[in-house]
Amino acid sequence: MRGEAEMVGSRDSELRFRNRRWEAAEGPGDRQEQMKTKGRDEGDFCVKDRACGCRQIVRCVWRWLRRCILISFMVYLAIPILAKMCPGIQAKLVFLNFVRVPLFVNLSRPQLLGLNHTISFFLSSRPDIQLGVWHTTPESLWREAKGKDQPWYEESLHNGNSVILYLHGNAGTRASKHRVDLYKRLSSFDYHVISLDYRGWGDSLGSPTEEGITMDALYTYHWVKERSRGPVYIWGHSLGTGVATNVARKLCEQGKPPDAVVLESPFTNIREEAVSHPLAMIYKVYPAFDWFFLDPLTESGVVFASDENMKHIECPLLILHAEDDHIVPFRLGRKLYDAAMLTSLSAQHNVKFVPFPASLGYRHKFIYKDPNLFHILQSFFGH
Repeated sequence: MRGEAEMVGSRDSELRFRNRRWEAAEGPGDRQEQMKTKGRDEGDFCVKDRACGCRQIVRCVWRWLRRCILISFMVYLAIPILAKMCPGIQAKLVFLNFVRVPLFVNLSRPQLLGLNHTISFFLSSRPDIQLGVWHTTPESLWREAKGKDQPWYEESLHNGNSVILYLHGNAGTRASKHRVDLYKRLSSFDYHVISLDYRGWGDSLGSPTEEGITMDALYTYHWVKERSRGPVYIWGHSLGTGVATNVARKLCEQGKPPDAVVLESPFTNIREEAVSHPLAMIYKVYPAFDWFFLDPLTESGVVFASDENMKHIECPLLILHAEDDHIVPFRLGRKLYDAAMLTSLSAQHNVKFVPFPASLGYRHKFIYKDPNLFHILQSFFGH
């Protein structure tokens, strides 16, 4: 055993001796070259590994993009079919009454929005329809209005000041900021302002239709007219201009025209407005656009034909429109004015169109900011 161990030790010593000789023979230069070669091999492997990883990322991104494009294309094709099959969806998109802005506002307490001389109450245009309404008195009555109840506010309508019935556009409620700011300005001009949420908006009950919300506005107008000893004007904004012309036409056909109608950012009819709306741009190139989108809308009873109503309205008419309106194009307001001028309305009554330059930046809902608004209204109303 001892001899075998000595032989193994001898062989190990010999191997170590040979390795040292080989290392000495190679020299430091050879070892460095080996290290460089090894480094290059390892570097090439890392580069290849990174390149492989990048290719995998690119493939994953491209696969994701293709799926997104395919899904978007399928949705693009499906929407017209859905619109044709379910015209009620389009009506909801016109009204947008399900969009509640601002959120969590208490409509029964307008004072929280800075309307300190305003009371909230309800009217019923039908037994099953409850309408949320605000009455904002002229600013000159704000001290007297403190703590007063509904009968006092009704009595205040007897003071002879002009009353503006405000009919808002789609989406939001009567508490939307630009609407509240308009009430404040009109109140500062010494007008009473009656604002309502149509059925299905805000705290009002029911589901909206064109006929239904027109009935709501007409009922509110009669309620105001019975109590007011001053002129009663109808002011509509955006979609509310369609409601306003519907109401004005019905009143004129009854032989009881309103004292005047103000249309802010109006359109001619819902078909022309739908075609001009920014959301319609991606479908205007779609084959049979009218058949898919516009015909179902008309068939569902949503028309708002203000241009047609002009033939039947017999009262002073004021149109306000900003040139940079991005929702209802300025040209539609001008076209509606031209339609009014082609009727007997222009010969018998004051018809006025007031444009607001794009440089003012009023767009669709900020005309109330114009410093000359009071003079525009005073000149038109005659007081």
